[in-house]
Amino acid sequence: QVQLVESGGGLVQTGGSLRLSCAASGRTFSSSNMGWFRQAPGKEREFVAAINYNSLTTYYTNSVKGRFTISRDNAENTVYLQMNSLKPDDTAVYYCAAHKFAILTTNVNDYGYWGQGTQVTVSS
Repeated sequence: QVQLVESGGGLVQTGGSLRLSCAASGRTFSSSNMGWFRQAPGKEREFVAAINYNSLTTYYTNSVKGRFTISRDNAENTVYLQMNSLKPDDTAVYYCAAHKFAILTTNVNDYGYWGQGTQVTVSS
């Protein structure tokens, strides 16, 4: 099993930056594919970014390409989401998740372990 704790959220102005961190506990982190999702009020949880276990493969939703970067440090059991050029539409609770399978996907149903979420608010 993997337990996940997100941090790094907050309030930022349009155009600003934040770096989210997700600390994982458990023996399987280094072999786990990981993802970031977000959920805005009244909306469904949506995929943001994903990274495979050895960082060779990453996926991004179109709206964050060129602005967000997902990375991981297996020695520190941590996955990161660097968010630049933030927009009000990025406002949401951001969740870290561990994938259930060996093949990386962007489907929320393929992720089996979730953190509690961290709030990101971008003011206009």
